[in-house]
Amino acid sequence: MGEKSGSRLSSCTMALVSCALIGASPVVAQELTTSLVDVHQGSPLSDRARGLGNGGYELQSGNRVSFNQWYRASWVDMHVDLITQITQDTGILWGFGTGEQGEKYRIEPSLKLGFLTQMHPSPNSTLSLSLTTVIGGKLTEKSCQADYGDLGTYSVNCRLAASQMAPEETLKYLVNAKPESQHLWLNYRVTF
Repeated sequence: MGEKSGSRLSSCTMALVSCALIGASPVVAQELTTSLVDVHQGSPLSDRARGLGNGGYELQSGNRVSFNQWYRASWVDMHVDLITQITQDTGILWGFGTGEQGEKYRIEPSLKLGFLTQMHPSPNSTLSLSLTTVIGGKLTEKSCQADYGDLGTYSVNCRLAASQMAPEETLKYLVNAKPESQHLWLNYRVTF
């Protein structure tokens, strides 16, 4: 008899608990299949961070400062979505996002959890329902230190440092955004 790895044992334990929660047979838990649903890079928050890089300002010396250098990343947030089939008509949706970081922003890593279930109202139709939630994945913009000469050095919103606003006022406009956290899908399909 071979030795079981810790991850295989943990997977089986998690599967048994999942089956108990949804009322599936423990025999099913030993026959779980996990499939890749989607892999993609980028997200609405990645796009938003990139959009913050549009523009720039001119320093007192006449040198131009572009925002682009601050809002680009060497790694764009990657998302992997999977489904673990529990019964013929039920599965656990799960996945993760890697997050990304630029000089003046950060997108946290994220975890996606949910379920999918379906029923067949007639032999040629399928009604399916899925719900997912995302934990983490928040976009946070970082501040800059700006030197205003005789007025001193202040913490400011980098994009608004050259505006007419008081330095402390610019901090109110730093981006702090959460991803869409819950998705609900209801689908009815009829085949002819």
